[in-house]
Amino acid sequence: MIERMRERVVAACDGASKGNPGPAGWAWVVADASETPQRWEAGPLGKATNNVAELTALERLLAATEPDVPLEIRMDSQYAMKAVTTWLPGWKRNGWKTSAGKPVANQDLVVRIDELLDGRSVEFRYVPAHQVDGDRLNDFADRAASQAATVQEAAGSGLGSPEPPPAPDTPAKAPRSRPRGGAARGARTTGGKGSPRTIKAKFPGRCLCGRSYAAGEPIAKNDSGWGHPECRTGATV
Repeated sequence: MIERMRERVVAACDGASKGNPGPAGWAWVVADASETPQRWEAGPLGKATNNVAELTALERLLAATEPDVPLEIRMDSQYAMKAVTTWLPGWKRNGWKTSAGKPVANQDLVVRIDELLDGRSVEFRYVPAHQVDGDRLNDFADRAASQAATVQEAAGSGLGSPEPPPAPDTPAKAPRSRPRGGAARGARTTGGKGSPRTIKAKFPGRCLCGRSYAAGEPIAKNDSGWGHPECRTGATV
């Protein structure tokens, strides 16, 4: 169990599924007073959906923290957050049925989370995933969950594990020094084998060009954020 460190503890949790459903994992991380990752845990789930992984991460975090310690929990899963903050009261009133009369998905996990939330002071905070200069704790949990899903092994500070590596689908960081000059030099940094890969957006967002992109669309890292791959080229030329 995690000892009480201060009046309010800031934490994050995340889940990952490589295929949805596919090899899945969960992770949580608790910060110190400076919001630096301090204690964390991650574990495999075998084959599972992303929603199961997200809910499991929340359930494991709540089970690993003292119930009398107020928590701020940062998550990038709108489904998991809405499940326990918006939809849960209605599900309980309807006998764990949705508004359409169907059984609630992942009911066992939602019921367990509801039990763990009873009488606790918990504030949920949504943070977008895969953002340049995004939330440090969410990024840590995301990487730990991705690693657990990939290698299907438990990890954590209690096991002496090192900090989780970058997720496999994270674009490579741009070099620190960039050539100065005209378009010809800039063009070489955006094409060919050295070009950073695109990833699929986990959530909707807005590109620097002003146009929005939908969840599932390919995006690439610009100098100041994420956006359309073609805008990345334009921004660096």
